[in-house]
Amino acid sequence: MHVRRAVAADAQELCGLLNEIIAAGGTTALETPLSAAEFADWFIDGEFPLVCHVAEHDRSLAGFQSLSLYGDPPKGYADIATFARMSPKISGVGRALFPATRAAAEELGLEFINATIRADNVSGIAYYTKMGFEPYDRLIQVPLLDGTPVDRIKKRFRIHSRPASSM
Repeated sequence: MHVRRAVAADAQELCGLLNEIIAAGGTTALETPLSAAEFADWFIDGEFPLVCHVAEHDRSLAGFQSLSLYGDPPKGYADIATFARMSPKISGVGRALFPATRAAAEELGLEFINATIRADNVSGIAYYTKMGFEPYDRLIQVPLLDGTPVDRIKKRFRIHSRPASSM
């Protein structure tokens, strides 16, 4: 698997990958399909994305991971989003992407990477736990478009351990 930065030309294929996940439901807070232009704006080259990496496998895009400032996170934080192709499913996409995302977060001078995960997204919670994210907050009963309340678990990854300050 090869990891590289996403470019605008990737938007159409990645949008299809994401829209398949949205249509399946149950793992993403996104509920409305995006156009390729919206995808590029949200994840690659719009106002809020900081970086987006793709994982290539057998000449196709197996998944992507982005860092963004969407939703005005606290200073020193960026939000992460990770999506892997559903069909055919390829193992290890998220694990392959995270080192590049983490390195980008370090270069950007971030203190934390935030993941906000639907409480019913068991695989997403497990993935972020394996990557070293720790829970720090929970949003209670955030309604889906159909009104169904679903909690959101907030986990964060500390980029660097801070040295103890001396007085």
